[in-house]
Amino acid sequence: MSEVVSFSNHFLIAMPTLGDPNFFRTVAFICEHNSEGAMGIVINRPVDLSLKDVFEQLDIAVEHDKFDHIAVHLGGPVQSNRGFVLHEPVGSWESTLPVTDTVGISTSRDILDAIAHGQGPARYLLALGYAGWGAGQLEQEIKQNAWLSGPASREILFDMPAQTRWHAAARLLGVDFAMLSEEAGHA
Repeated sequence: MSEVVSFSNHFLIAMPTLGDPNFFRTVAFICEHNSEGAMGIVINRPVDLSLKDVFEQLDIAVEHDKFDHIAVHLGGPVQSNRGFVLHEPVGSWESTLPVTDTVGISTSRDILDAIAHGQGPARYLLALGYAGWGAGQLEQEIKQNAWLSGPASREILFDMPAQTRWHAAARLLGVDFAMLSEEAGHA
């Protein structure tokens, strides 16, 4: 039996022909991938909800309005009512999965409390929900050319505006989607 190649700490970049509305023109950051499946967070789907709105819903008091303009993202169609915080550094939060030595994903309230009070990680992205693939599903979708994959970039993940991440992630691999026909594969 061949060993599974891990796509953890990689971007999955949706090909222009991927028609699934959950993933059309998305970039997913893969947090975990093994023989049982994969889990990732879509990083370029902001929703009409700010971090301040989330703090208000969770009764987390904030003393300033800097969170008014920090968008929350739709991380994927699975558990879309649950928050996932991608962050750097990893830190020591109650519920954290380290993705790399420097990047983690947390689901516990303590990280949100820390962010609200200026004691959280230096860089973060809050998403509702995640993208999940069963055993062998991600590998099959890549073979079917639904996705490009390549090493993740911290700058794209945390620093770039969401609307630029799809093209920027593709450019990391030397791909310019503007040069590809959006109609390829459509009857």
